[in-house]
Amino acid sequence: MLKEFRKFILRGNVVDLAVGVIIGAAFNSVVQSLVAMITVLLPSNSGKFASAHFVFRGKDVVYGQFINSLISFLIVAAVVFFLIVKPINKLNEISMRNKGTEEPTTKKCDFCLSVIPKDASRCKFCTSKLETKKA
Repeated sequence: MLKEFRKFILRGNVVDLAVGVIIGAAFNSVVQSLVAMITVLLPSNSGKFASAHFVFRGKDVVYGQFINSLISFLIVAAVVFFLIVKPINKLNEISMRNKGTEEPTTKKCDFCLSVIPKDASRCKFCTSKLETKKA
């Protein structure tokens, strides 16, 4: 059982996930600092935007922390999109472009339009004699 557990822990997926969580936690503090700098520019009566609120039916409605969280989310989403998603999509596009250069292994029969092997001299569906192109 201990061998199985060690094998599980040392799998690539688990290690990658652990590294991702640690990096994400560190990145969170950077984003929170950036949000603090941004919210200083926003108008607020209290001096700290996170505690900004208004009174509705005798209750304080604190909206500043929500806006801070929203700004944090948008920053993280933008970083993930522009630094992870876009480059991966571009790499996938480049790799798909290279796959299209292979020689086709099939062709269509001139008579019945069935798909047949490229080197066939007769169609296996309509038995028509086909012209073979010699290189």
